[in-house]
Amino acid sequence: MTLPPGQRAAEGFPRFGTHLHHPPPPVPADPVIEIGGDLTGTVTLTPADLAKLPRQERGADFHCVAGWSATGLLWEGVTFAAVYRTWIEPLQTTGAPISHLTFQGLDGYRSTVLLEDALADDVLIADRLDGQPIDADHGAPLRLVSPSQYGFVSTKHLCRIECHTSRPPDPDRWSPIAGHHRARVWKEERHRHLPGRAVRPVYRLLIAPIRRLSARGSRTGPR
Repeated sequence: MTLPPGQRAAEGFPRFGTHLHHPPPPVPADPVIEIGGDLTGTVTLTPADLAKLPRQERGADFHCVAGWSATGLLWEGVTFAAVYRTWIEPLQTTGAPISHLTFQGLDGYRSTVLLEDALADDVLIADRLDGQPIDADHGAPLRLVSPSQYGFVSTKHLCRIECHTSRPPDPDRWSPIAGHHRARVWKEERHRHLPGRAVRPVYRLLIAPIRRLSARGSRTGPR
């Protein structure tokens, strides 16, 4: 098994994120994904809308920017490219084209993704993991999965997609663990300003306490 530079295989698939001191958000009885931003209108997608698109399976590892990788995962859902072509592209304005997308979760977390990266063939809006519905620890009811980017891109509990004609401001721009704007794992784009190799020990030091908290969730336990 070959992992990207600086990654180590983890046991199972720990729950991880910036809000580990809070429980996962409750799953709405009628979940939706709202789509808005620099468009001529807005869209609200239901699971029934997504079910109209071809379902896809992707066998893909999950690479955390902290240096661990959960391997051998099987994700199921619909490609983001299909969602984009079906519902977003028809609403583009005649002015500047969409260049970035912000994905927001029910827990308030956001990730901003270059359109080119979001349209990659392996990017899914997933609702199943390893043959089971995704549980609350790992992003229920729907989550973004972008296997070629570090995990902080793959927003859990997806509830909104905001479209932009330029890159929006980053609220954590000067954070010591500020993520790279593209976060490609094979290029080791971990940090916005520093080389990936240089920040490996910093990430491991800063994130070690969070990782210990996350150890309670894994693929061998609740997902």
